[in-house]
Amino acid sequence: MDMHELTRELKVRNDSKIVMLVADGLGGLPLVPGGKTELETAHTPNLDELARRGVSGGSIPVKPGITPGSGPGHLGLFGYDPLEYRIGRGALEATGIGFELTPQDVAARGNFCTLDAAGNISDRRAGRIRSEESAPLAIELRKVKIPGVEVFVEPVKEHRFVVVFRGPGLAGEVHDTDPQATGVPPLEPKAMNSASQRTADVAAEFVAQARKLLASQKLANGLTLRGFSGKPALPPYEDVYGLKAAAIAVYPMYKGLARLVGMEIVGKAQTIDEQIDVLTEQWKTYDFFFIHFKYTDSTGEDGDFAAKVKRIEELDRAIPRVTALQPTVLIVTGDHSTPSLLKSHSWHPVPTILSSAVCRTDRCTAYGENEAIHGGLGQFEAKYLMMLALANAGRLGKFGA
Repeated sequence: MDMHELTRELKVRNDSKIVMLVADGLGGLPLVPGGKTELETAHTPNLDELARRGVSGGSIPVKPGITPGSGPGHLGLFGYDPLEYRIGRGALEATGIGFELTPQDVAARGNFCTLDAAGNISDRRAGRIRSEESAPLAIELRKVKIPGVEVFVEPVKEHRFVVVFRGPGLAGEVHDTDPQATGVPPLEPKAMNSASQRTADVAAEFVAQARKLLASQKLANGLTLRGFSGKPALPPYEDVYGLKAAAIAVYPMYKGLARLVGMEIVGKAQTIDEQIDVLTEQWKTYDFFFIHFKYTDSTGEDGDFAAKVKRIEELDRAIPRVTALQPTVLIVTGDHSTPSLLKSHSWHPVPTILSSAVCRTDRCTAYGENEAIHGGLGQFEAKYLMMLALANAGRLGKFGA
């Protein structure tokens, strides 16, 4: 019996409310050995109080030592084994902007980048080009024509766009073209197997034509493609957990992931304060709320320790508005760690707090990596967090006689 079969059997419906607040890339590292992480450096009186009232631990997104992408990181938090349910970033981005994928589609997340005179990447995100500048460029790429394949290009946000290839004989097992480094050229699309060779060939032709269309641009004169994938099938929250679930997110990819697991996307918030406004407005309508806070991840990827600290403090200031609603269960966690020291995602466990009236509190008095090591939740795989949330909300019955 797998986890979902078990929760289907034991689920209980009641009027409890569960809030999962996910600070993307929350976990960090000290800049010097023995120093403080970004979370430990930040002034977080509200999160610290939550840690005192709740139970803490370290969430392992996939398996020990495995560095996750955002998709697997969130799937684990939502209770889906990321090793069993594998979703490419392209499908997440496409679904997040409302693009309806068909079985003949392969989607990829596109990043505009800056290439130097030698064709090497000098900026992987084109200076985080503004959406107002990048959207017309994405639309310009609709001029790409490839025989036998429909090509759809949609703007997303800042340097991101989505490309969808539609046609027979396409499969999504193609390696990313982003080398994850500067000073080197973008990689060629390479198929992981023979079934995906046509997709790789189509992607290579798309890139070649797109480069010509972007050649005159100063910042966004190149592109990389990531997360090639087809349409996934995931059992929905209502079926698995008996929850009517809502997602309050700013970035399309996270909306896409939430939509794929059956959550409803609510509101059009652009800031954490606006997200809490939406939470308040929708409080009576839903049982479960996923709130996504992006900027702890982007500042970490930029290697900006001080900026990540400020973003954590911004998140902390929003906590009293959430607790004022008196959720039955409140979880604060991240989908993975993004230490400023590394400028990338990492494998380190993510500090996690679960607060409820019936949680077994521990001795943690602050929210941070070192405190979480000693917390009552221990170090646990993220895929079990939803079961803990359901139990604390009184939504799981007894197993066996």
